[in-house]
Amino acid sequence: FSQTAPSIDEVDLAPYLGPCTVITCNKPRGALIEAFDVTPVLTKGAKRVLVRTLSYPDPHHFNTDFVAFSPDAIDSFGQAGVLLVGIDTPSVDPFASKDLQAHNRLLKWGIRNLEGLCLSHVADGDYELIALPLKLVGFDASPVRAVLRPY
Repeated sequence: FSQTAPSIDEVDLAPYLGPCTVITCNKPRGALIEAFDVTPVLTKGAKRVLVRTLSYPDPHHFNTDFVAFSPDAIDSFGQAGVLLVGIDTPSVDPFASKDLQAHNRLLKWGIRNLEGLCLSHVADGDYELIALPLKLVGFDASPVRAVLRPY
């Protein structure tokens, strides 16, 4: 999505490995996750945050009203030094977004992101994340097989 961002084969793998925190953000479908929704996890010093919204319940049926991040939420992650954010929806941006504000804020802050995570059976809490991207030369993203191990 960006001509200036490094391709996935060039990015540091460290953000994709390490301690992470899973949180549930109960928002109505189509709503945005705001800065105040993520502040509690940031005050605990989390550097990798995975957000379960449950707004995209069936991966076999595409719905466009999934929950996404507001630009302010991404800025809060950046100001807190978060390395990676993940979400259980198809995108960090709303479906109808033309300017991809959340993606662009992630790029600005150097935060890696994971989309489409299967978190419906994962309890909130602290885990070890292992989610290495494939080394696809010249691509802006890659599939991962994200694994969480209890801490």
